[in-house]
Order: sequence, then C-alpha cells, then structure tokens
Amino acid sequence: MKHKRRNLKDRMIEIVKANGEREIYHESKLADSLRKAGASEDFTERILDEIEDQLYDGISTREIYRKAFRLLKSHSRAMASRYELKKSIMALGPAGYPFEKFIGELLRNQGFRVQTGILAEGQCVTHEIDVIAEKNSVQRMIECKFHHQAGNICNVKIPLYIQSRFLDIKKKWEEQDASGRKRFEGWVVNNTRFSEDAIQYARCVGLHLLSWDYPAENSLKKQISYSGLYPVTCLTSLRKSEKKELLHRDLVLCRQLCEKPGVLREIGISEARSRNILSDAKALCHAMKG
Repeated sequence: MKHKRRNLKDRMIEIVKANGEREIYHESKLADSLRKAGASEDFTERILDEIEDQLYDGISTREIYRKAFRLLKSHSRAMASRYELKKSIMALGPAGYPFEKFIGELLRNQGFRVQTGILAEGQCVTHEIDVIAEKNSVQRMIECKFHHQAGNICNVKIPLYIQSRFLDIKKKWEEQDASGRKRFEGWVVNNTRFSEDAIQYARCVGLHLLSWDYPAENSLKKQISYSGLYPVTCLTSLRKSEKKELLHRDLVLCRQLCEKPGVLREIGISEARSRNILSDAKALCHAMKG
C-alpha cells in the first residue's frame, strides 16, 4: 500500500509535553514507539498518516498518545498494551508498593535474591528499605520513587537523601561482611525521570540511578522490553477494578497470571473473558525484544 508523502517541515507543529514544555513534533519519535510496540512498517505508516491529519499547534503529547493507542488497539490488544507500557507502570499505584514488587521481580529475573519492604539496621538508625537484592558478591540497597503522573521529575533532593541512608546502612553491612569481598551499591529507581542535577550528583558520589529512560542503554523501559516482564496493568482486557484486585493479591506480572490462571475465576471473571485475558497475557510474555 502506497502512503501519501508527509511534509510537516512547512507546518512546524508545536506539541505540549506532560511537564508543560513545548517542542516541535517529530514523527520519527512516534514511529519508533509504534515499531517497538510491534507495529509493522505498513501499519506504522498508516497511523502516522492518520495522526498527521489531526495535528494542530498546541496539541498535547497525551492526546497524540491517545489517538495512536486507539488505532493500535483496534488492530491488536497486545500491541496496544506494549505501547501503553509507561502509563501501565504508573497504574501500579497510587501507592508505590506494587511498583517495588515489580522492580523486585525484574531483579529476580536477573538472578538476584530479593527482599522487599524490610527493615535494615544501619550504623546509626534502622531504615525501612524498599528492595534489597543480592547476587554473587554484590548487594544492593534500592529505593523506589513512584510517580503517578508523567510530568513529575525526581530532583536532586531524592538522591541526596538516599545517599545518606545508603552510607549509614553500608557501614553496618561492611561490619557484617566477614569475607571483606562484598561490594555494596546504593540505587534509586524512578518510573519517570531524573533531573540533570540529580544525575550529576549521583555520578559524582557513585549512586546508581534507574528510570524510565535512564541510563539510555539499560533503562527501565528497555529492561522490561528485553525481559518480557510486563505488568498486569498493561492488559487492556482487564477492568481497572480487576487490575487493582490482582495487585492486592501481589500478582504484578503477566507471567504470574499465566502461571496462575485460576486467579481470574477467583476474582469473578467469566471463563470466556479469562481466555481472552490469558491470550493477551501470553502474547505480552512473548513480546518481541528490542
């Protein structure tokens, strides 16, 4: 199918990002996100054509997202779910506990022994830690900072605070390390973005950061895509109340749903709907890498 040639250079459409900033619309960004969701080149072109016809100065990135999502969902629910990943991570709230569980599952998949929501004794005081992960000679203290709005940014105050906590705990861990060979790491995981000064400070003191798009080569977005560990909140075939009930039962991954399909009947979902939901979950578990 031959598509009309797009030429937005003469129009220079300005779009409004979630944080209120304005920038020129670049269709390449939208095209990349559509391809990563699994859209073919032909279908990507069709969506770009349709969205171009609806652009206007001042349109929000949220509105563009909604338009693209509707088009994807009409073609494939699993494809729409992958495209909706960032929003689905934000649906692991409003409290951040399911997000901590989700991060713990990502780490388990990487071979770490994981504990979540525990008390850890420091040199001076006792701290409540979101995640402690250990593999080989590495032990991580991980704090999860969850935001339910895309425009929220994790500023430098957060890594400053977390670094002081980590140093207190690190002193205690070093005392307890009889071998003297362990390496201790402090981490901050954020589902949105870090400010530039937060990144600069973390680099300076050796604190590790992980956010939706940082670091570029191994961001949260890429780790989820590579592993196929999509949250149950991605499933467009589930109602909001059903997602909430699954999270309440500590079931945060589509993979866990595939392993325990009976839970759908337990929460009152019919057999017919359960089949559709499990089909979508399996499609996400086998999502393409990249």
